[in-house]
Amino acid sequence: MANKNKSKFSGLQYKFLAIILLILAGGLVALPKYEKNEGIKPVQLLANVINPARYISTDEIAHKIISQDRSFILIDVRDEESYNKYTLPNAVHIPLKKILDEEFSMYVNQNQYDVIFFSNDNFYSDQAWVLCNRLGYKNQRVLKGGINMWFKTIINPPKPSENMPEEAFNLYSTRKASSMYFGVVYPEQVKAPEPVKKVAPKQIITVKKVKKAPEGGC
Repeated sequence: MANKNKSKFSGLQYKFLAIILLILAGGLVALPKYEKNEGIKPVQLLANVINPARYISTDEIAHKIISQDRSFILIDVRDEESYNKYTLPNAVHIPLKKILDEEFSMYVNQNQYDVIFFSNDNFYSDQAWVLCNRLGYKNQRVLKGGINMWFKTIINPPKPSENMPEEAFNLYSTRKASSMYFGVVYPEQVKAPEPVKKVAPKQIITVKKVKKAPEGGC
């Protein structure tokens, strides 16, 4: 029952987010910057917004980082304080409010790499995606669940229970290996110190001095 309610609540969250994105996407059309027919048409933007294909999973990102895939750019759209506390390896920091600034266009508007936005969840990264998508920028993705999901799945993956299928254990093994790559240490990795071997004290043998015979005489 609890799982059902949780699933229902999660569904409502995504519906609420979708509504916000639709409002945001529609509102962009009214901005002066978009009166010059820049970017894609509103109808196409709305179609893109409701398409979940823009999301990429934490498992995919972990694999890309570990395999040293150079085909993507990670962009952290959170505030500076959050970025300084923790971010993903080699991520570029571009706060959401500056995402369309000219100085950052080389990161968000290019065709050579996949651009992957992330925040703590999807909220700010989705907004960054909408803003860039409206201008027709290509290869834009969003890290699904953001940093929160990264910690839940990669940094601290939940261990499956015994009644779960084999696929769950395989996934856990993969995620555990990923977490170790990113610096997580598990108890079994910490070796107990080997007992110090007691060495018997070295036996000192006293050498008796031989009395020297007196010189001369019979």
